[in-house]
Amino acid sequence: MFLDLDYIKENDAINTYSEIFQQASIWELVYEDYKERKSEIEEFLDKARGAKVIFTGAGTSEYVGNIAKEYLKAHGDFEFESVATTDLVSCPYLHFKKDRKTLLVSFARSGNSPESLAAVELGESLVDDFYNLAITCAEDGKLAERLYDDEKSYVFIEPAGTNDKGFAMTSSFTSMLLTSLLIFDKSAIDKEEAVKKLAKAGREILNDKENIESLVDFDFDRIIYLGSGPLYKLTNEARLKVLELTAGKVASMYESSMGFRHGPKSFVDDKTLIVSFISSNPYTRQYDKDILDELSLDGIAEKIIGVSCEEIEGDFDKLVYKVDGLGDAYLCVLFAMIAQLISLITSLRVGNNPDNPSKSHTVNRVVKGVTIHEYDK
Repeated sequence: MFLDLDYIKENDAINTYSEIFQQASIWELVYEDYKERKSEIEEFLDKARGAKVIFTGAGTSEYVGNIAKEYLKAHGDFEFESVATTDLVSCPYLHFKKDRKTLLVSFARSGNSPESLAAVELGESLVDDFYNLAITCAEDGKLAERLYDDEKSYVFIEPAGTNDKGFAMTSSFTSMLLTSLLIFDKSAIDKEEAVKKLAKAGREILNDKENIESLVDFDFDRIIYLGSGPLYKLTNEARLKVLELTAGKVASMYESSMGFRHGPKSFVDDKTLIVSFISSNPYTRQYDKDILDELSLDGIAEKIIGVSCEEIEGDFDKLVYKVDGLGDAYLCVLFAMIAQLISLITSLRVGNNPDNPSKSHTVNRVVKGVTIHEYDK
């Protein structure tokens, strides 16, 4: 019902819906753009060789870097950190070191957030040897325009359509995450084949929308996302999507599979939906499965769903989309789409308008109300 196209149009959800459903095609375009620009990207990275990479962004854009860093610290050839622009701007003295060569990788949908520009300017003023890589969805955004002609900067513009018109970041999030992996992953993975697998599985998820809707179309007022490693980092983005699109009408939480026992489990009641992103790593997968089995035995949560790339046993509902040979950071690109669908459905169920969920305008598509103060070095 909620994902019926007429219903979507009637309830101010068409942008969010379209931007979720375009993603498999967008990922293919991302790869083509990356392949076309690979040599010049690598030439730029050679200039920055030896730098500390700081992934940065705010909100969803920050979470792109959190996921990428978790994977790339084992599969990349730079030293990686992920620090929100909000932290870089408020506490630059903790993150920028004058004599430490630095590459700031900025993720930005519009590139118009005040913190995005301020982070770049602070880095340039505080670090002797400073480079910028902007991965953004807006070729005419302030961030891109600021860096186009800078010889120590490179701007990667995501495919047309990723500068989401809807309130929440959807295709912008997955395209920027995929781009970061394509650029920095030095593992033996066949990247072209990986994108083909993601696009195929992504289309399977979209074709499974009625099943997904049937699983989450009930009166829950709390949702918890669980995961491990990069998938744990994804849970923060997943819970934010529900919070944003329901305007706080559904309380949301995220935690690691093992960390959930250490207090946060108190959040579970009989109107709670729990969604676990299950790792593809056989060792880690055991811990994801353990907490699901424990929660099933507790019998408190109204529904528990395990999201997996391979078959899994257990007394809980399952969403299985078979993908082999990909690390969990790549699965984050895929599983994010499931979280987005759940958020869209839930927003409509509680009577919200997904494209404009904040009727009070206390939050906006591009952040407002930020004062950037002068930093005295």
